[in-house]
Amino acid sequence: MNTEYHVTHSTISMVQSLQYSYLALRIGLALVFLWFGIDKFLHPGYWADAWLPRSIADIVERIGLSRNEFMYLNGIFEIIIGTSIISTIFIRFFAAAAVVFLISVFIFHGFNEIIVRDFGLIGALVALILWPDRRHL
Repeated sequence: MNTEYHVTHSTISMVQSLQYSYLALRIGLALVFLWFGIDKFLHPGYWADAWLPRSIADIVERIGLSRNEFMYLNGIFEIIIGTSIISTIFIRFFAAAAVVFLISVFIFHGFNEIIVRDFGLIGALVALILWPDRRHL
């Protein structure tokens, strides 16, 4: 009977650890996406000048958006990702969308110190995508 209690207690402890890990992962990622999304509204010119590749700026202008308007749309997208991650509503969908977004940043900007950070974000987002449902814990 003592062994049975130990296994049950150990299992409960493991599940709680996974839940806290999941929460910490979600809070960290959500803060990153919310921070950058909100900053796109506060400093759209900076983001457009520093991070919008000329090829994308040309496409944006051809469809009738200003560079700042594109940054606002990008900010909305990042805020939605952060909100999804913190609330867990459509979390796998928006985590996957964020992975695609970060891979596109790599494609358009090439390898640099920012991309190294993004590789870490991609790894964390993939962990969210693969995380087991609560029903399976």
